[in-house]
Amino acid sequence: MRRLEVGPGELGILASMLRKVEFFAPLTVGQLEKVLPHVRIHAFCARETVFRQGEAGDAFYIVYEGSVEVRLRRFGIFSKTVATLRPGDFLGEIALISKEPRTAGIVAAEPTKLFALIAADFQFVLRENPAAAAEMRRISERRKFDSAHFS
Repeated sequence: MRRLEVGPGELGILASMLRKVEFFAPLTVGQLEKVLPHVRIHAFCARETVFRQGEAGDAFYIVYEGSVEVRLRRFGIFSKTVATLRPGDFLGEIALISKEPRTAGIVAAEPTKLFALIAADFQFVLRENPAAAAEMRRISERRKFDSAHFS
């Protein structure tokens, strides 16, 4: 993983993507402006692990370029790809909201760039907007339920 600089062009793309993420949509422009400076870009090579199932949640991600595979570990050693996420899709929110270990592993399917919002800044977003926090909890519970049915 390489950390890249976030330029003005990326911030514009990120702001547009955040508006399409269900639980960021209710944020005001002012609230979004408080979030944007904290976002990083992480670049991954094809087949590189973003995070492993069972790890503690340390960041929320939005796919900027490329794609990632969502993998569920089965029988301790085998993993099964259950979804592929593409630009605009998000991941990592379940562990941050529930404070439980990651429910799936994520691997870059190709050279990929992810917008990353570290846990402390993600928690800031939750505190600043209770309506968005409630929506995030609802969505993460649904996605957690969905992933449980793939194992």
